[in-house]
Amino acid sequence: MDLKLESKEWHLTAPFITAAEVVNAIQVLHVTVSQGGISGRAETMGVDYLDETAESLQTELLALDPGALSELSREMVQTLLPAGGSRNGLDCALWDLQAKQTAGGISALTGITLTPLNTLFTLSLDDPDTMARRAHEVPDLRRLKLKLNAQAPLDCLQAVREARPDAQLVIDANGSWTPELVMASGDTLARFKVALLEQPLPLGEDGALEKLRYPVPLCADESCQSSADLEAMADRYDAINIKLDKCGGLTNALAIREWCQQNKKLIMVGNMLGSSLAMAPALVVAQGADFVDLDGPLWQQTDVESALVIEAGCIQPPAHTLWG
Repeated sequence: MDLKLESKEWHLTAPFITAAEVVNAIQVLHVTVSQGGISGRAETMGVDYLDETAESLQTELLALDPGALSELSREMVQTLLPAGGSRNGLDCALWDLQAKQTAGGISALTGITLTPLNTLFTLSLDDPDTMARRAHEVPDLRRLKLKLNAQAPLDCLQAVREARPDAQLVIDANGSWTPELVMASGDTLARFKVALLEQPLPLGEDGALEKLRYPVPLCADESCQSSADLEAMADRYDAINIKLDKCGGLTNALAIREWCQQNKKLIMVGNMLGSSLAMAPALVVAQGADFVDLDGPLWQQTDVESALVIEAGCIQPPAHTLWG
């Protein structure tokens, strides 16, 4: 089996602003595995808040034992690499390779039929008027995710809700709130019909959510990296945000999906930004999810060939020439 790594840079259509950072472009790694004249590929960018970069992922993958690569399998990858971007790239490329070697592709391998899905669209952190104006400018996008910090978040929420009374609203605080702000905001979030509050408290500081009866569902993002974190988060969150870059690929993502279904947790499938190639395997996990947050390609100036078709926020299943 041959392994090929290629760095890519994607420029965004506008600054992507969260409570933690401002992003104008992203650097990603394309991973290709080839066997018998057939190639599988994937895109990964790792977890930036854990200091993963395209360069560090490439270094980690190049350090793998060539002997291991000669007999590489998805099962072996789970033990060769920890959860994170390197394992994601290799795991999803192997899924693509096996899908191309299998009649029926990824659906035959997983038993999951791919259907069109409606994605959230992210509104970058800004002042209330600007966020409301941006929400008004995308009337065909009916699911909106608001990036908010601890500065006047309820003012931003009210402005967006007044601009878009028709939209489903999700809030992502990226760990920027305090326990006091969380407790003081619950009734207002419910009044403005917020569907989900994602990662309100910082990673490692969410003990205040233990067994909390909150007016809207709470979702773990940074607090739940992979399946290894699920049991510790079970009494703190109502939902889990599954991201391939965090958990290390489709294999672990499907395990998280199954755990959530068995434990009656809401499922969100998210992204770290990226092209259609990064989103395509996540569409497998997102089948039947309560919240789909795979708008990465909508933020890019350019995309890969055979890009996903996304119209009015509805993502069509990927072409076989893209992935799976």
